[in-house]
Amino acid sequence: MKKIIIWHNNSCSKSNSAKRFLEDNGIEFDVRNYLENPPSKDEIKEVLKKLNISVKELIRDSEKLYIDLNIKNVEDENILLNFMVENPILIQRPILISNEKAYIARPPKKIEDIINEF
Repeated sequence: MKKIIIWHNNSCSKSNSAKRFLEDNGIEFDVRNYLENPPSKDEIKEVLKKLNISVKELIRDSEKLYIDLNIKNVEDENILLNFMVENPILIQRPILISNEKAYIARPPKKIEDIINEF
C-alpha cells in the first residue's frame, strides 16, 4: 500500500473518524491540517484531478461561510478555487490522497472500501 496523506480538520467528527480508522488499522499516513497549512491553488487542482470531480463538488456548501460569501451561483472555477485557497474551511473533508488517487472519505464507513482502492 502506498503512503496516504489525509487532509484533516481536528474539529470535524468525520475527519477524526477517518484518522482513527487509519490508526486503528495500522495504515501509515501523514496528516495535513489543511486549515493551518492551506493547500495552494495548484495543490487543489491536483487533488481535483485525482478525485475526478469538479471544483463545485469539492466545496462544502453546508458551511456557513459558503452562504455568507454568496457563492452558490458562481460558475467560474478559477473564482471558486480562489475562495477555497483563501478560505480552506470550504474544502470537503477528510480527503485521503496517494500519488495516483484521492477520495473524499465520507461517510466514515466508506473508508474501508477506499483503503482497498489504494
